[in-house]
Amino acid sequence: MNKEIDSRRFSGRPWAWIPTVYIAEGLPYFAVNVLTVLMYTNMGVGLAEMTFYTGWLYLPWVIKPFWSPFVDLFKTKRLWTIAMQLLMAVALGSVAFLLPTSMFFASTLVCFWILAFLSATHDIAADGYYMLALSDHDQAAFVGVRSTFYRVASVIGQGGLVMLAGYLESTCETIASAWSIVFTVLSVFFLFAGIYHIYAMPRPADDHPVEGVTSRTILRDFAMTFVTFFRKPYVGTALLFMLLYRLPEAMCIKLVQPFLKASIADGGLGLSTTQVGFVNGTVGVVALLAGGVLGGIAISRGGLKKWLWPMALSLTLPCLVYCFLAMWQPENFFLICSAIAIEQFGYGFGFTAFMLYLIYFSQGPSKTSHYAFCTAFMALGMMLPGMAAGWIHDFLSRFNIWSATGPSGYVNFFWWVMICCIVTFLVCLPLHINPEFGKKEK
Repeated sequence: MNKEIDSRRFSGRPWAWIPTVYIAEGLPYFAVNVLTVLMYTNMGVGLAEMTFYTGWLYLPWVIKPFWSPFVDLFKTKRLWTIAMQLLMAVALGSVAFLLPTSMFFASTLVCFWILAFLSATHDIAADGYYMLALSDHDQAAFVGVRSTFYRVASVIGQGGLVMLAGYLESTCETIASAWSIVFTVLSVFFLFAGIYHIYAMPRPADDHPVEGVTSRTILRDFAMTFVTFFRKPYVGTALLFMLLYRLPEAMCIKLVQPFLKASIADGGLGLSTTQVGFVNGTVGVVALLAGGVLGGIAISRGGLKKWLWPMALSLTLPCLVYCFLAMWQPENFFLICSAIAIEQFGYGFGFTAFMLYLIYFSQGPSKTSHYAFCTAFMALGMMLPGMAAGWIHDFLSRFNIWSATGPSGYVNFFWWVMICCIVTFLVCLPLHINPEFGKKEK
């Protein structure tokens, strides 16, 4: 009876905390994996060095399944969520403080590394809290809300903050000062978010450390789920798919923003930081969402197996737009936005098949833990190629295939990405998928 009363007490308050919690979940991810790329590029860090070191920042999301069980052992999900937000405010403030210094690259990388671990832990705690604070009905009702506000964080992180940085770069004395203000804004947001959630986030009756569980039992259970994951049928082909299906995107993601920002003389498109923020954070995100929605509708009508190959083609073929942009370097901003929209729509449509396959492969006992392993391999598949992308670009820059006079590094690199698309097709060939999976029940 007390539990029911407690549930009713906070059941009407999801709108008070779900939007802000999931904006807080998305912003640090985009700060670590998107803002760092453009910021370090604008501050003169070389492509090979930038991609290698920022690529390592994916690691916390790769290995978070290994420490996620321990979040259950100590304190509550609510406390973990709020504590991570306040600590992220400190980490972001440290970035803002260190950017104008002479040792900015090494010192801020340490801060971003800490921020990445805090953000990954926040993901674990916030998602766990969501399931504890809401009834099964409300979880289903608000799943679209949480996804929407995570996407809002994407627009803010990849669009609004980048456009703000572009404006500040034109008004501040140094680029470092401009980005320092951006990260100060982020720090203040997380400080207020943490304080706000102390009052706005309810205290679910079920949000408590798991009783009778010790580090030893958690390690034993974790080992068991690890073993059962690798004993699943067709695990080898599944792992290859998880690691390599997104290889073209993993190659592109670290160099698209430097390409858009690089001058025409250096083989880029010469966009301002503000324009990069607009094309990626608004046009790109809208096209990405549209592709994802259409992908979900398509699979619900035909099933994952039917749509796997069309979606694989959709994920890879639009990469041709970067080859076009690099070869002809158009100056028409509308044309550039249209090209990026096509690529992002194709990616959103093709990515749907990938996420549905992770759910499909995770089915069975321990599906929650197995899905966490799947997402870890997904992150690893993004991390490793991204780390090598800058070196590959520099190596291919030595060969003037497209032009004997001008730089052809980006042209060669994006054609290399198109070659990588072959790998996407190869890992789709051996997949075993139930033809009925994904279809809407009649």
